[in-house]
Amino acid sequence: MEIDDVARKISTELKIQGKSEQTIRVYIFHNKKFLEFIKKDPTEVCEDDIKEYLAHLLSEKNYDPASVALVRSSLKFFYDNILKKNIMAEIKTPKKRRKIPEVLTKEEVKRLIECAGDLKNKILIEIMYSSGLRVSECAKLKVKDLNLEEKTGLLRGGKGGKDRFFILSQRVVDDLKKYITALDEDGYLFPGKDGNKPMTTRAIQKIVKKAAERAKIKKRVYCHGLRHAFATHLLEEGTDIRIIQELLAHANLQTTSWYTKVSKKQLKKVRSPLDSL
Repeated sequence: MEIDDVARKISTELKIQGKSEQTIRVYIFHNKKFLEFIKKDPTEVCEDDIKEYLAHLLSEKNYDPASVALVRSSLKFFYDNILKKNIMAEIKTPKKRRKIPEVLTKEEVKRLIECAGDLKNKILIEIMYSSGLRVSECAKLKVKDLNLEEKTGLLRGGKGGKDRFFILSQRVVDDLKKYITALDEDGYLFPGKDGNKPMTTRAIQKIVKKAAERAKIKKRVYCHGLRHAFATHLLEEGTDIRIIQELLAHANLQTTSWYTKVSKKQLKKVRSPLDSL
């Protein structure tokens, strides 16, 4: 079986499952890299081959546990789900180390927006922060997905292929009313250079990075960090964690509960039992 055959099979199966183009690219990439390393026909791959490769990534390539877990998932999808070899069940990888990010303060978010540049860039940052959307979700929004009167939007085919509503702040609505007048209602809210396709996530990431440089923010600033800030600031303002879970579209409340570890403000509200003695 050729590498191109592997790529085609992975792509077909993932498309049937409604997975994103990004997921398809990542799974194909890791399977190709593995086959280049092991130099075997996929039908001849065994458990020891997988272990050898994962050990190589950890010890020689210095992959972090999260990256190795993604490689394992990519290989498991092909060898266990597609080829039905069932060789991955006993292969364990290190637990992911989830670091607490340095969350932007409200003042830093304000400076970031002020240094965004033109109106389009400003709205991009505003929506990621005020609605908690992922960068990939923000990129594929269309003008018709917005309901400015109700201050809501409909995200079509979000993570997991699910549709969901999101909130729009009044400030974003005011900016959008000026911005969308020049756009086609059936077109993308943030069109790319040719106008027929959305901006790439990489282009949006560059906008955020340049805005951070102009705002002279010393922290690491990235698109998903705006989503972290959205959730953390809502929690600090007393928003119920289950509502935040719904806004972030987390399937598990435990995922959302992680933000309680991020919020220093919430910790400061807790009174030590020693003070009540």
